Amino acid sequence: MRSFIWLSGLILASGLVFGFNLKNEDPNKDKLLIEIISYVLERGHYSPKEMDDNFSEEVYEDYLTNLDGQRRFFLQTDINSFESFKYEIDDQIKNAELRFFDLTYTKLVERMDQVEGFYQELLEQPFDFSKKEEIDLDFEKATYANSLLELKQIWRKRFKLNALQNFTSKKDDELKQAAKDSTFVLSSDQALEAQARADIKENMTYFFENYQELKRKDWFSIYINSIVVQFDPHTFYLAPSDKDRFDTSMSGKFEGIGARLSKRNQQVKIVEVISGGPVWRDELLEVGDAILKVGQEDEEPVDISGMVLDDAVKLIKGPKGTNVYLTVKRVDGTIEVVTVTRDVVELEETYARSSLIRDQSGVYGLIELPKFYINFQDYNQRNAATDVKKELEQLKKNMVKGIILDLRNNGGGSLKTVVDMTGYFIDEGPVVQVKSTGGRKEVLKDTDPSIIWDGPLVVLVNEFSASASEILAAALQDYNRAIILGSKQTFGKGTVQNVIDLNRMISGGTYGDLGALKVTTDKFYRINGLSTQLEGVKSDIVFPDRYAEVEMGEKDQDNPLSWDRITPASYTPLSEFNSFAYTVERSQQRLEENSFVTLIEEQASWIKTQQDDTRYFLDYESYTNKRDSDKKYAERFEKLSEFESNLEFQWLPEAAATAPPNEDLKEKRERWEKSLKKDPYISEAVEILKDLSTQLGIEKPIAEVKDSN
Repeated sequence: MRSFIWLSGLILASGLVFGFNLKNEDPNKDKLLIEIISYVLERGHYSPKEMDDNFSEEVYEDYLTNLDGQRRFFLQTDINSFESFKYEIDDQIKNAELRFFDLTYTKLVERMDQVEGFYQELLEQPFDFSKKEEIDLDFEKATYANSLLELKQIWRKRFKLNALQNFTSKKDDELKQAAKDSTFVLSSDQALEAQARADIKENMTYFFENYQELKRKDWFSIYINSIVVQFDPHTFYLAPSDKDRFDTSMSGKFEGIGARLSKRNQQVKIVEVISGGPVWRDELLEVGDAILKVGQEDEEPVDISGMVLDDAVKLIKGPKGTNVYLTVKRVDGTIEVVTVTRDVVELEETYARSSLIRDQSGVYGLIELPKFYINFQDYNQRNAATDVKKELEQLKKNMVKGIILDLRNNGGGSLKTVVDMTGYFIDEGPVVQVKSTGGRKEVLKDTDPSIIWDGPLVVLVNEFSASASEILAAALQDYNRAIILGSKQTFGKGTVQNVIDLNRMISGGTYGDLGALKVTTDKFYRINGLSTQLEGVKSDIVFPDRYAEVEMGEKDQDNPLSWDRITPASYTPLSEFNSFAYTVERSQQRLEENSFVTLIEEQASWIKTQQDDTRYFLDYESYTNKRDSDKKYAERFEKLSEFESNLEFQWLPEAAATAPPNEDLKEKRERWEKSLKKDPYISEAVEILKDLSTQLGIEKPIAEVKDSN
């Protein structure tokens, strides 16, 4: 894209600047990083921010949250000593000063050493699980301890909660084993409690061993990212090791559980399930699930809640074929242990796949697209656009009356494939507008007048349909070409990032690898002029899901770019598809009368309530009563799994595949067929296609009508 070319020019030019500065400024790598990153952000970010006192305050708050968001180390007196820097950070950035960072880093190391010195003492005495106590883990409202004695009490309560959870889990396991084996001898509560404390001791030893391995540069990366994230949530500094991992992930080489993790509000959460990975393939985890502990074969699980994300990832990753045992807190608040067999991402699972759908009214088609993939070195290789084209042609040969394009959980990808793909459903015209750093605007168009599919079309989306998915859905909606069915709105990521190698900013390699900066350089706009940023694409027909009330989208991130609008592109909506009102009304009426939809809405509200409840009981009776009560209430939602449509599905071999499907792939596709029958969203999409066919007067399959002409 043009912005990338422009930024490349910026890199080459600034290389001279910083090559010169190296000879005249203090040769300090941290200060150099501050200078270079500030320079790139000021000139390369789509919407650079003014570094003023407000900016300084935001950096201050975010940085302290990133250092000690759980209030486990710093005392209030430490915070008081930091306060004088709250409005000076902007000046320190401009002058490449590090006094605030140096002070916080030194104090954090000191407090961590003190906690390491007293935590074992707290774990010497048994916990009394009959004593009525509570703990609130709303860290944003928590206060800092006023003394080391008070800090010890904070740690004691958190240890007790951890021990109670561990104790309860062990006790449940033994009771289950005893129910199966009458000769099994139950351990005493005292023995189980002692084991629970011993596990915590082992976890804490590991915890501090990992912290001791962290160097000043690791903490400095946290400081840098507390600065750059103020520009927007997708601008991020990649330290050298992070850059290596990023390069690996962009090349498509994933090994592990197949999920992308993020640490937010002191929890390690699933933010993306990678298509083709073991978690995706076996439907083990979902976006929003939090990983509490990680266990290896024949080892006690390690609590990762207090770990740096990097260390947590190291525990989770491992060789292909090995198992990792994840203690997971589900989106609905339930806690369970999930066994994942590590593997590499299977590339064929990321490709477009299709299925025929049959019922008494005729045959329909489904195309599921996990991502907008592309080979950047050779567009003639398999890519999302050419694959979808072949699937469309394959469905047409089967004389389908309508097609469903499933973009749920599609996080985006190549922009070029989106433009090409949109062209399969319209004759020609603009698809998306892109506004770049400096205000330059470009309208990307489909210039091919041919249409691959001109029949009824439904696009399925949810809260995790993002970026490129939103562009395609928006274009088809603006042209009145398709009905959008799904969540209230899509994710709302309307920005583009480029990765800038900071090593190209200087001449020579005096300071070694400086890492890279992922920086937001462009913003997407629909052809009607509205941004997809924050607002995403609003569905024509809203079919709620369990995530409906959970904070998941771009609007729920910190410092997202704002929504705005620009001049619309010149385009003409398709007149023959203007009669959607009847179809939409019919669908809404079906959903209102659908008991499953009512239950889904109730589940969404309950999940929100569970997530907002941060209080925990610290006595066994109250803790298990609350757990059992929640579990019993959650059982009402098991009815959702009973849904099964009367539709018949027949998966089709990939049209772009170079070899016939092997037995393994056949088994996976058969499992996919079964999951489609239990998918109420697919079922409603078929009903919409029926209504569209009636409205458009399609009594015969599309291919048959065309042949007769």
